Amino acid sequence: MAVAVWMAVVLAGLGCADAMAGGYHVYSCRTPWGAVAPTDGWTGYVAPRGAYDQYAVDTCESGGALIAALGDQTIHEAGFDAAMWTFEPPKAEVIAGATLWRAGDVHAAPEEYATYQFWLAGSNEEFILDECLYTRGCPGRGTVGQPFAENNRLISTSKLSNLDIRTSCGVDPGQECKKVPGDANGYAAAVYLYAADILLEQTVGPTATNVTGELATAPTIRGSSDVAFNASDPASGVYEAVFNVDGQVVQRAVVDANGGLCRDVGGTSDGRPAFLSAQPCKPSVSVDVPFDTTRVSDGAHHLIVSVIDAAGDSAPVLDRAITVANPPPAGAPNGTNASAQATLEVSWAGSKKARITSAYGRSAHTIAGRLTAPGGTPIAGARLDCVATPASQGAKPGAIACPPTSADGRFEVGVPGDVSSRTIRLAYRAHTGDALPAATRTLGLTVTAGVRLRVSPRTTSVGHTIHFTGALLGGPIPHGGKQIVLEARSPGGPWIEFDVVHTNNRGRYRDAYRFKFPGPVDYRFRAVSEGEADYPYATGASNVVRVHER
Repeated sequence: MAVAVWMAVVLAGLGCADAMAGGYHVYSCRTPWGAVAPTDGWTGYVAPRGAYDQYAVDTCESGGALIAALGDQTIHEAGFDAAMWTFEPPKAEVIAGATLWRAGDVHAAPEEYATYQFWLAGSNEEFILDECLYTRGCPGRGTVGQPFAENNRLISTSKLSNLDIRTSCGVDPGQECKKVPGDANGYAAAVYLYAADILLEQTVGPTATNVTGELATAPTIRGSSDVAFNASDPASGVYEAVFNVDGQVVQRAVVDANGGLCRDVGGTSDGRPAFLSAQPCKPSVSVDVPFDTTRVSDGAHHLIVSVIDAAGDSAPVLDRAITVANPPPAGAPNGTNASAQATLEVSWAGSKKARITSAYGRSAHTIAGRLTAPGGTPIAGARLDCVATPASQGAKPGAIACPPTSADGRFEVGVPGDVSSRTIRLAYRAHTGDALPAATRTLGLTVTAGVRLRVSPRTTSVGHTIHFTGALLGGPIPHGGKQIVLEARSPGGPWIEFDVVHTNNRGRYRDAYRFKFPGPVDYRFRAVSEGEADYPYATGASNVVRVHER
């Protein structure tokens, strides 16, 4: 195969997935575990004509249901007599899905030309989720009186602007639904909504302005250091302030409980929060949040403070380097049962090797350890010096967060999946201020480079040009860019290097090629970042891209 053809296709580009809209659950009438829930966001309605014997009733507070019904003692006119409940999401939000527990009955008299009916619909009746018309052979749905009966559950995955639950007399105006013996509650037609789990999504996020406070400005901090700011979110509202140090969340705080509404009540299976109000948190707040600097070790750290809305969307508040200085009293014992003959055991969770290898961004890693005095006595409440040195030439070591040892002397240190190759040194000093540690251990992490490649178009022919774009996922990128080796192969053949390109300072690269030799041939291409002294990642390859030449 011609080298020119290999060259043409290998330069693939970086594809970025679309960001998922933030989302949260709202429970109505009942929670999924049966507790009474409010009916915030729901509005009842009865038709203005002949409003007698039409019911939009909320009995949820007493353990009942949202009821839309027509009574059994009145003749109801088709096209006019109706009762309904409507759920409207807050501004800038849509209903992304719902699980409803409903049941209903409809009745009829002989030789009727109209029909009692009920249905559940979304987006102003564009999406019919469920319907029951007596004249079409439906006397009811589900099991009335048994809220969580399996046949009561109705699931929607459609995106809706609103959700309606309606009972009416239908068919042609001018016809009538007669008086009939109704259900146990005296309704000729009724639908009962016992519980709702509604997933709301929003496409806007929070904002933060007017950031002040010691945490925002002081070069060295200690004790409790605060950050103040104004935050707003027009949809679900402002929920939490999150403090991230060196890639780990070390503190989070609800900024305003909003009378208890801005509280995650849990119970979801998708990891998103759940609330008892359609707009659970305040849309605008002034925040002054203290940060407990004793949660991290002394030394230099990278601090990111974010504000989160109830849907999980975030906005930056602070992103800066800080130095923490919380020196304890000199000479104080470092932990209960502190000892200069301590034994420090450390290992990567799930591995017996001192150095492990991982692909960039694949998963987070955990260092597990135990600190003991002679005889195996645990040293509890001890603080370790934990330092990571990236594997690039001239890289400076930096402190990472290490929690104090537990009552049994154990501890865990989290290492995010998006860090570079590094050496991690853990040390224990028997007393604060000791010049030399009593015990040290070192672990290594080798991370293969993350590379992405995109080719366009994926089908081509002689005389036509294809374009390649791509990027390195991890940083920092060396000054002047990083070398990328482009390789290609035909099915069953070896990978062959056909070109070398350099990224820009942001890690991106591109190229193009015009085919000179005819097909048909299927080619496969990849981009390889080889290990270099000034880039702290081991050799790693991109996704493989297939291109067909006709």
